[in-house]
Amino acid sequence: MNEQTYIIRNARPEEFKAIGELMVRVYSHLEGFPKQDEQPDYYKMLANIGELTQKPHTELLVAVSSEEKIAGGVVYFSDMQYYGSGGTATKEKNASGFRLLAVDPDVRGHGIGKLLTLECIRKAKEHHNRQVIIHSTKAMQVAWKMYEKLGFKRSEDLDFMQGKLPVFGFRLMLDRQAM
Repeated sequence: MNEQTYIIRNARPEEFKAIGELMVRVYSHLEGFPKQDEQPDYYKMLANIGELTQKPHTELLVAVSSEEKIAGGVVYFSDMQYYGSGGTATKEKNASGFRLLAVDPDVRGHGIGKLLTLECIRKAKEHHNRQVIIHSTKAMQVAWKMYEKLGFKRSEDLDFMQGKLPVFGFRLMLDRQAM
């Protein structure tokens, strides 16, 4: 079987709608994650994911196949003040973060989430930040395991509640010599 390769790049404005639809589809099907009627503003933000790129230091990254089919996306922040989460994460200095990672269910298991994560780490190093901050929920156990394999450590100081949903913080300290 011919294995598909994917590239990670900045999303183009004409792709924002499709990426938003993908994010809504992925998040609304997570077992134990709030549904659209429970957190309508969150899903509105997912659907309009491209609008986040209007903030400074914010990029929407996309994984695309050689046929330019969108396989996944993530929002990268080179400055945490624009991260937009609850809790204390937005006060972190010398830190990058990423949120809202989603992979098309049809292509899961091909390392797309890992490719998107590694690109965010690469960008954080490029921006000379000392750490990468992310959040996850119990509904995202597959991603949670991947983050831990890549060296992210649980950071309870970053935890917060999103309505009734516990959100768990993680941090990856970057090797200063590698920068």
